[in-house]
Order: sequence, then structure tokens, then C-alpha cells
Amino acid sequence: MAEGYRRELGPFSATMLIAGSMIGSGIFIVSADIVRLGHSGTFLMAAWGFAAMLTILGALSYGELAGMLPQAGGPYIYLREAYGPPVGFLFGWTAFTVVECGGIAAVSAGFGKYLGTFLPWVSDGRWLVGPLHLPAFTVGAVTVGPYEFGLTSARLSAIGIILLLSAANVLGVRLGARIQNVFTVAKVGALLGLIALGFWLSPASPPSGTYLPPISAPVLPVFAALMVAQVGAMFSADGWYYVTYLAAEVKEPRRTLPYALLFGTGSILVLYLLANLVYLRVLGPAGIANATEDRVGSMALRALLGPTGERVMALAILVSMFGFVNGTVMTAARLYQAMAGHGLFLRRAASLNARGVPAFSLAVQALWSCVLTLSGSFDQLLDFVLFATLIFYALAVAGVIVLRWKRPDLARPYRVPLYPFVPLAYLLGVLAILGALLVYRPAYTWPGLVIVLLGIPVYLIHRRNRKDASGPELPVGDDQG
Repeated sequence: MAEGYRRELGPFSATMLIAGSMIGSGIFIVSADIVRLGHSGTFLMAAWGFAAMLTILGALSYGELAGMLPQAGGPYIYLREAYGPPVGFLFGWTAFTVVECGGIAAVSAGFGKYLGTFLPWVSDGRWLVGPLHLPAFTVGAVTVGPYEFGLTSARLSAIGIILLLSAANVLGVRLGARIQNVFTVAKVGALLGLIALGFWLSPASPPSGTYLPPISAPVLPVFAALMVAQVGAMFSADGWYYVTYLAAEVKEPRRTLPYALLFGTGSILVLYLLANLVYLRVLGPAGIANATEDRVGSMALRALLGPTGERVMALAILVSMFGFVNGTVMTAARLYQAMAGHGLFLRRAASLNARGVPAFSLAVQALWSCVLTLSGSFDQLLDFVLFATLIFYALAVAGVIVLRWKRPDLARPYRVPLYPFVPLAYLLGVLAILGALLVYRPAYTWPGLVIVLLGIPVYLIHRRNRKDASGPELPVGDDQG
């Protein structure tokens, strides 16, 4: 249970966990699609600036929630306390089935693809078992598939990474944190190196000018395009809240978590904005939009250092992905343990091993992540749940307001500044994104809601199989640490 966790993570580890969970591969890739949406460098910076603003508003709001409820499970606990067990469960269900395990599978598979830069044998086109082909089919205006089930050499390396990091985290949170610290320092250093080189050196060729889209490409209104662009920008800046999953293992969580959220998140967002300025300086809007396979970071270093630069960036992205997977593996398992403690996940997942970590949750998470890796379906599944995930984010931030009214008795060592304007501004921003997705990207909306709603019968089954669905309540607003 949660009281068996060991508070072994200090402020540095908490901050490194936030930074490492934010920096994956997105910052090196998604800018290409953003420029294709808005056609200019000004639009690119506006999109990242809007994402940075919303993320900071979210982090400020989560700071109050984390200080008030410093328990394992993070957003699951906040949603449960604000709206009741069903909403908390649906968040956890979506996180396990698609968001967290799908993220582990997607980034691990990306690791395999980049590994092919150095080991040509590792490729997603080299089949070891299969493939079993499932053709695409259309439901309404949404195309699902096609899928290729089976094992490739790239997927094998992805599964190896998942199993290796899951096994390492079974040995204790301190080892997982050390891995995270080392790889986060390395990838922050790599991102700083890219920024420094980008401002210091000049590219061999002048940067390209304004991107001109193909005549057949649909052109969205500027504001709508800015909101749709948040699909890439905001989710490249995602992961900042992962440290709240580990709240029961942070020293002095009421003080550490709010400030780690603000400092860790703010620092990485500044680096993201500087990196995009470098992309514009080195490649220009057209060069960013036309980057091979959207590998903007690689193309930028190639423009500065030649072919060697591209290989250096591939190595930096491998380091970044490895650290991201470790952070997600380590943190998300605490969510399932918290759910199991309330009778809403596999019963064995409620227990901790002799080293104070949820070993069974780590094992189940690794198993499902490997299955998603073999299916090759994770990328589309993640697209499908973007809309639903944003709704959960908004509900959690709105929980600051709900809990001020519902639970005024809870200690709040940190309070959101400029309340209620900060959470309300976040909610307005998210509502604008949701509206744009409903109108211009329906494929990102209702399929994810279907996945969420599939959790309702699962929740009812849990309730029927256990008289007290909530089980032994986790301590709320405790003063430990």
C-alpha cells in the first residue's frame, strides 16, 4: 500500500524526473508539422509559445494539488477526490490501455528506428516473426489501420529496452532515479549543445524562406491552425506532471513538488523555445517543413556540422528516448498501484516488494507495452486519445477550484497564484484546442472518447466483484515528509 513507499527522492531527482519526462523525441520532430500548418516562423514560435503558456498554467495549478494530496497516483488521486471514483478510474483506464503504455511502446519503437542509424540490421522492415496484416477500415470519417502485427528487429530492440528498464526499476526507486538523473543530464546537455551550436555557427547554406504548401493542401484559419498545432507542441511538452505519480516517494513533498513542477517545467520550456529559434536560424521555415522524415533536429545539426552532425543528433535522440522511457516506466506503475489499493485494478498490483516498489504493476505495464509494440498500433491509438487526454487534464486543473469548495479543510502549503485566473485561463485554452479538434480534426476526438467509455463496464465489474469498491482509503492530505 501507499504507506509502504520510501521517501527517497530529493528536489534534484524530482526536477530531473520532470525534465527527463518532458524531453523525448518531439522537440526534434514536431516543428515540421507545425510549420506545414502555419507556413511561417512567426506561426511556429506562436504555437510553441502558446503551448509553453498553457503548460506553465497547468504546472502552477498542479502545484497546489500535489502539495495538498502528496500521494502515489497523482492525477488519479486528484480526479478521484474532486469528482469521485468513476472519473479517477476512467483516467487510470485510459492511461494504462493507451496513454502511458502506448507512450512507452511508441518511444521504445522510435528508439529501435534510430538505433538503425548505427546498427543497420535494426530496422522496422526486417521481420523476424510475421507480419500478420490487418487492412485498414473506415468508421464514419475515421480510417483505422492498416496494422502489421509481428516482430521486427526494431521492435525486438524496443521490447528489450522496456524489459531492461522495468527490471531496473523493480530494484528500487533510488536506482530508477539514478538512471533518470544520468540520462536527463545527458539529454539536457545535448539540447543545450544544439542551441549553443545553432547560435554560434552559421549553416553552410542560407536558411530557406517561407514555406509554400502544395496547392491541394487544406488551409486552416490562423487561430484554428494555432489550436490544431497544439497536438504536437503540447504533447511534446507533456510529462511534466509525471513526478506527481511518485509523490509518496518524494522527501518533503508539500514543499518539493510545487517548486519542482514550476522550475523543472519552466526550464525545459525555455530550452524548447530556444531550440525552435535555432531551427529557424539554421534551416528557415521551408527547411523545417521539408525536413526528411520530419527530423528537424538532425537536419539542423547536419546543416551546421555535415553528415557527422546528423549521427551526433541521432545519438542524442537515442539518449533522450531511453531517459523518457525510464521516466514513464518508473512513474506510471505507481498509478496502477494506487488504483489497485482502491480495488480498481488487479489485486496483486496493490502490493509493494521488499524494496518498496510496485513490482507487479511494473510487470503488468511491461507486458502490455510489449504487446502494443508487437501490434504496431500505438501511434494511431495515441492520436485517438489526444482529445480525451486533454479533457482529463482540464478536469484535473478544474479540480483546484472544485476542491477549494469541496475540501476547504485540506492543508494547502502552496496555493495557485492569481487564483482563480490561472486555472480558468488554462481551462479556456484547453477548451479552444478541443473546439478546434472537433471541427478540423474529428479523427482525434470521438475514437478516444469510445476508448474511455469502454472503461465504464470494467469499472462496474470491479464494483460488483468487491463490495467496497474503494477498498482501504489511501491517506488524504497526510503530513508525511
